[in-house]
Amino acid sequence: MPYCVVTAAAAMAAVAGAQEEVQIFYQRYGHGATKVLLIIGFAGTYESWGPQVKGLTGAMEPVDEEAPAGDDSGAAEGVEVCCYDNRGMGRSSVPEQKSQYTTAIMAKDALALMDHLGWRKAHVFGHSMGSMIASKLAAMAPDRVASLALLNTTGGGYQCIPKEYLEEVVGSSTRRQMLYQEYVKGLSSGGMQSRHGFEGQLNACWTHKLSTKELDRIRLAGFLVLIIHGRDDVIAQLYYARMLAEKLQPAAKLVELHGGHLVSHERPAEVNMSLMEMIKASKSNTDLEEWSNLPKKSDAGSLRKRGGDGVNYLIVTYNLLGKLHLILLFLFGVFYVILEHARRALRVLKPIRVSASTL
Repeated sequence: MPYCVVTAAAAMAAVAGAQEEVQIFYQRYGHGATKVLLIIGFAGTYESWGPQVKGLTGAMEPVDEEAPAGDDSGAAEGVEVCCYDNRGMGRSSVPEQKSQYTTAIMAKDALALMDHLGWRKAHVFGHSMGSMIASKLAAMAPDRVASLALLNTTGGGYQCIPKEYLEEVVGSSTRRQMLYQEYVKGLSSGGMQSRHGFEGQLNACWTHKLSTKELDRIRLAGFLVLIIHGRDDVIAQLYYARMLAEKLQPAAKLVELHGGHLVSHERPAEVNMSLMEMIKASKSNTDLEEWSNLPKKSDAGSLRKRGGDGVNYLIVTYNLLGKLHLILLFLFGVFYVILEHARRALRVLKPIRVSASTL
């Protein structure tokens, strides 16, 4: 099986002197000089990129792992895609220490994979947690990025999925059924996510942050940025995608589609068309000002304040209340866990009465 081996030290592990090897499982599809790296989100496997692999390469069968991974000069017009399982999920390694899961460390994994494949530069696309990893990669090594696409990008933290969202019909099934099908696919290919992997990836989401300096490095790097988001996404709220798009002016273009957190599956044709449009625009050296579809920075706050499709103060207040609600739920959950542990400890320590008849 194709693996890229990363040492803990190379991945910026927090444990002093650790040299644990982490194996990153990957699959390649298609051939061509255009290289695309797909980074999946929380608890997902490489197979979740199926609609994009098919749309970008026209192939669903992985490339023979013994085949060379060079520039494919003989297929210059084609596209080669590589997607992989993040550490903590699927067939990749599952480090036990939570400190070995951050978006910066996982961005190092992605860069190590590019080196392993012999890719000097690639179009980097990420979904959900994968978009956080992709943005970290772009900030750390902007010279390795040909273009950057962030699908359903999220600010991280504990978020919930309302029931009405799950029951909404999309095509011939509900979102609940669609999410369940993707979950089963992940289990069948790589098994159930372990506790270490779950807690580690959760830590990566929770601790993710892009500093002003990192945002500036992405914004001024010269490559095109595409942010695709589902209008009905309640896991990664559209408000944050719009905010990020503003901060990345003039490099960013924002595409809003009808769909939820799995907009790449709900609207694959539109998503793939937007991705291919960015690849072609990058090759033709499209000017950043021409690429962006956002208001000028001189119109500060217009994207957030305008009515209709824009974000108004009522939505901002709603989001703040939602955060407070989630924090309270988290604190309640922590208190409940502590209480359960205390009850179990008392049950173990409580003396057992023995009657005389049993002696």
